[in-house]
Amino acid sequence: MSLYKKLQQVMDDRDVDAYLSLLHEDFKVVFHKSGNSFTKEEWSSMVSGMMENDKFIQESSRCVYENDDILVQHSFMSYPDDTREAVMLVAMKKDGKIVHMETGATSLD
Repeated sequence: MSLYKKLQQVMDDRDVDAYLSLLHEDFKVVFHKSGNSFTKEEWSSMVSGMMENDKFIQESSRCVYENDDILVQHSFMSYPDDTREAVMLVAMKKDGKIVHMETGATSLD
């Protein structure tokens, strides 16, 4: 199963532990909009809060491209503050897991 499909399944199931198992130990995420970056440990607490909130919704998602080194995904997201964004995610892979992830978002409101 592709990493994209695994990622979608854990997002649909809101399974934080399974999501975190897809992240490499050297994982780092960077938000293009703010420039903020987070380690796997820092990101895990943020992801837990997001997945526990029913108003954090991935409305739709598609895999733009995936190979052994990279995953490019586009999604529409809804957030607890009732805003929506189109989100582009680029994930670099190492050992079959996400090692570096960057997102870019465009407001839809």
